[in-house]
Amino acid sequence: MHNGAVPITFDDLTATLERHQVAVYLAAIAAGAAFGIAVPASGPVLEHAINPSIAALLYVTFLQVPVARIGAAVRDVRFIAALLVVNFVVVPLVVSAVLPLVPDEAALRVGVLLVLLCPCVDYVIVFSGLAGGDGHRLLAATPLLLLLQMALLPVYLTIFLGDELAAAVDAGPFVTAFVVLIAIPLALAWATQSGARRSARLGSLSTGAGSAMVPLMALVLFVVVGSQIHALDDHGRSVTSVVGVYVLFLIVMTVLGLLISRPFGVGVTGRRAVAFSGATRNSLVVLPLALALPGEMSAIAGSAVVTQTLIEVLGMVVLVAVIPRITR
Repeated sequence: MHNGAVPITFDDLTATLERHQVAVYLAAIAAGAAFGIAVPASGPVLEHAINPSIAALLYVTFLQVPVARIGAAVRDVRFIAALLVVNFVVVPLVVSAVLPLVPDEAALRVGVLLVLLCPCVDYVIVFSGLAGGDGHRLLAATPLLLLLQMALLPVYLTIFLGDELAAAVDAGPFVTAFVVLIAIPLALAWATQSGARRSARLGSLSTGAGSAMVPLMALVLFVVVGSQIHALDDHGRSVTSVVGVYVLFLIVMTVLGLLISRPFGVGVTGRRAVAFSGATRNSLVVLPLALALPGEMSAIAGSAVVTQTLIEVLGMVVLVAVIPRITR
């Protein structure tokens, strides 16, 4: 006897995940924390999975940006100018203002600087879109944001930390991160787009890649939290001291992003995107850099980065509800 039930299709599942993606991300964080605590030996294994999972996420992210659209985005002078001023002029000024609130502990300050000075390039697009921001322009500007932050981060670290302490941050991981997390995924994405014109299979892959965004983002959050939860526990006092700094940064940069983008003549959806970009940081990509620091410095700096991720995801949930109400 036919019961009239309609089978759930892959498209239905994808739509459901996208509709409830914030809940999925929070669940992934909770699951990662629970797993990391229940299975302490899993930490090193999960840590090795951080780079591959982030690279996969960025590959899928880049795959959604046609090469032609990147050129168009760069030519969108007003939006790009607002985005760059907020992220590479205003953010360093705000960081300089809040840095005195961070305890005078070298490893902790390195972790805070690493994460706050780099604009996000992955889930910011998702959260901006949920709040009615122009996720497409933000997505198209991603390669430019990545290139600039990697070029400017060593300069910022030298300014904030001085030559001696900045020298402790090995340049090697920056190069590795750029190649593994940026250059290779970007090149593969563009190669896939090019091959999609000649291959139906690659065309299907390119078209359907967006459906993997939510599961991959959840995987990255699970792996990051699961691998670092014990470091958070070990350095709880140091990490707790920067929670207020992260909350303050999030609030200040959201407000400044909305205000500063207005004189550039950016529309409402663009201003929302700029605000999210200014407030959201690149914790998932800079974490491997923090973990590559020498000795005990890596554990403390890594904990500072992961703490920012946790604060930020919760903050994004709030901003998704608030920003549409305060911008018209």
